[in-house]
Amino acid sequence: MKRALLLAITAGSIAAAGCTPVLRNHGYIYADVEVPEIVPGEDNQASVFEALGSPSTQGVFESTTWYYMSDTRQSLAYQRPQTSYRRVVEVRFDEDGVVSEVNEYGIEDGRRVALIDRETPTPGRGMSIWEQLFGNIGNLPSEQFGGEQNLPGGAGGPRRDE
Repeated sequence: MKRALLLAITAGSIAAAGCTPVLRNHGYIYADVEVPEIVPGEDNQASVFEALGSPSTQGVFESTTWYYMSDTRQSLAYQRPQTSYRRVVEVRFDEDGVVSEVNEYGIEDGRRVALIDRETPTPGRGMSIWEQLFGNIGNLPSEQFGGEQNLPGGAGGPRRDE
């Protein structure tokens, strides 16, 4: 009786552990009370760096935009991870390095990008497996096998100086 009860408790705890979601944080997750406030027109690159640290990434075409990204992904057992929290803070600077604009984006501002499944065409003609295997039969030059021509990598042996 005790053994069956112990086995049932063990099986139940293993099943309950499998249903516990696993959370993974990416980036720095600020608590709501410790979010530093960036004031456009007053803060500069040095003060933003001091308050938020180094940016996750900078603008692709201009280095005057810094992005601070963080998210939390939740996975349950064997299921695909789901993003449950996302925050992107965009800080734009003017030419003098002073903050000109601060934008914040959440998970509701994101959108799915449809990937296009296309193949890049390659130059030349496509060859079948048979053409690849047997395509060079009969195409070897006969001069390489004992001819009088002085080809590199030819018939072997020392080269003749002419």
